[in-house]
Amino acid sequence: MEIYDKKMVNRLKRADGQLHAVLRMMAEEQDCINVITQLTAVRSSIDNLIGVIVAENLKNCLLTSNPDNQDAKIDQAIKMIVKK
Repeated sequence: MEIYDKKMVNRLKRADGQLHAVLRMMAEEQDCINVITQLTAVRSSIDNLIGVIVAENLKNCLLTSNPDNQDAKIDQAIKMIVKK
């Protein structure tokens, strides 16, 4: 089974490209507002990707894991999303 599908990898590559563009903007000393806007977009993109990865992992866990171990796996997935 494939853990990280092509769409996930492409999302991360897109975020990487955005981050390199932000570095270029900083080197060119572009306006702070524009840099922050782009950094916010990168952060949002990565946050969304984290959600997708955790959701897919959780779905896979529920479909394939031992029922006795499901509660621990669910707790682990929740801890990845919610930081207390």
